[in-house]
Amino acid sequence: MKKPKEIRSATGKLGVLLPGMGAVGTTFIAGCLLAKKGVALPIGSLTQLGHIRLGKRTENRAPLIRDFIELANLEDLAFGGWDLFRDNAYDAACNADVLTKNHLDAIKPELEAIKPMSAVFFPEYVKRLRGENVKQSKNKMELAEAVRQDIRDFIRENAVDRCVAVWCGSTEIHQAPSEVHSSLSKFESGLSSSHPAISPSMVYAYALIKEGVPYANGAPNLTAEIPALLELAKKHRVPLSGKDFKTGQTLMKTILAPGIKARMIGINGWFSSNILGNRDGEVLDDPESFKAKEVSKLGVLETILQPELNRNLYGEMYHKVRIEYYPPRGDQKEGWDNIDIFGWLGYPMQIKVNFLCRDSILAAPIVLDLVLFMDLAQRAGFSGVQEWLSFYFKSPTTAPGLYPENDLFIQSMKLKNTLRWLVGEDLITHLGYEYYD
Repeated sequence: MKKPKEIRSATGKLGVLLPGMGAVGTTFIAGCLLAKKGVALPIGSLTQLGHIRLGKRTENRAPLIRDFIELANLEDLAFGGWDLFRDNAYDAACNADVLTKNHLDAIKPELEAIKPMSAVFFPEYVKRLRGENVKQSKNKMELAEAVRQDIRDFIRENAVDRCVAVWCGSTEIHQAPSEVHSSLSKFESGLSSSHPAISPSMVYAYALIKEGVPYANGAPNLTAEIPALLELAKKHRVPLSGKDFKTGQTLMKTILAPGIKARMIGINGWFSSNILGNRDGEVLDDPESFKAKEVSKLGVLETILQPELNRNLYGEMYHKVRIEYYPPRGDQKEGWDNIDIFGWLGYPMQIKVNFLCRDSILAAPIVLDLVLFMDLAQRAGFSGVQEWLSFYFKSPTTAPGLYPENDLFIQSMKLKNTLRWLVGEDLITHLGYEYYD
C-alpha cells in the first residue's frame, strides 16, 4: 500500500448494505441502533471500545481508536440489504431469536422500516434453503444490473454519501476457481451466458464493485478473491476483504495455537466438533456447503504452526473438524476441542476446551468494525485486498502469491500499525530500552 496524501473526511451518511439479513445481519443492525440510543454497549467492537498505544510506554498515550483516527459515527449509518425472505428487520430478528424482545422492542419502529430487497439466489449453491423474495431475470448479467440499480436506489432514497457492503448471507457450496473466473472479460461473458460457476455472492460482488462499493466477505465462499473481480476492484479503486468471520471455535484456535507454538510445545492431534441450530447450521448440514466451511477452518492451524518449518512438533499433527446441525441449540453454538500435545522429551499432555458461545453475538461487532474500517480504506484511496483486516477472518484473503497470516496477535499488531502509519505515528516494534548504571 502507498501512504495516502490525504484521507477524505468521514462526514455525511454511510450506507451499510448486507447481502443476507438473517441472524447476523439483524443482530448487527439492532446492536448499532441500541448502542446509538445508549441502551447497550457495542462489546467486542475494536472501533468502539478499543484503545491504541502511541509512542513510548513512558508517554502514556493510549486514545480510543475512534478518537485517534476519523471513522464514521454510528449516528451516520443507514442500513439496507437483500434477503431470500420478505421479513422486515424486526420480524427477521424475532425469528432468529438471538436478542431479547425487550431489546428488539426498544428499536421496533427503526427495525420495521428496514425491508430487504429481493435477493439473487441459485438453489444449487445453497441447497437447504428456498426463498420467496428472489429476483427473476434472463441471465446473471441482468441480475447484476438489477443489484446495481438496487444500490443506486438505496443511495438516493436514504440520501447517503457513500456505501460499504458486508456479506452476511449463508455459506455457498465449495468450489475451486475455474476458467470463467480467470479474467474480467471471461467473467462478464460468463454473466451474460449464466455460467454455472458464477455464484450468487459473485454476482453481488461484481455489482458492488462496479458501483464503487467496498466489499467484505463474511462467509467462506469463493467470491471476490478470483482474478476477475480483483481486476475489477483495481480498475474501480475499490477495497476488498475476507473471508469467513472469525468467531467461535476458530477464534479460540487463533488464540491458543500461537501460544503453544511460541513455547515450542508439540501437537499430535486437534479434534474439533460443533453443534449449531440456526439457519447457518441448517445450511452447513449439506455436505457441499460444509466443505467450504471445513476448508476455511482447517487452513488456520497450518499457517500458524508452519509444520514445514517445525516438523518435529507439528509435522504429523492430525486435524479434524466436525459441525453438526442441532435445532434445539439455535444460535447458541457449542464447540468442543481436544488437543493432544507433547512436551519435554516427548511426554504427552492434553488440553480440553468447551466453548459455549453465541454465533451472531460474536459476528455482529466484526461486521461493525469491517464497515468502519473498509470505509476508512476507501476514503484513504486504498483498493484491492486489505490484508491489514485479516484480524477478522478465518481464511484471510491475501495478495496473489502470499500465504495468509492467521496468528491473531500478529494480525492485531498489523491492524494497529496500519492505523499508526496512516496517521503518521511511529510503528510499535516492542523493542526494549537499553539501561546503563
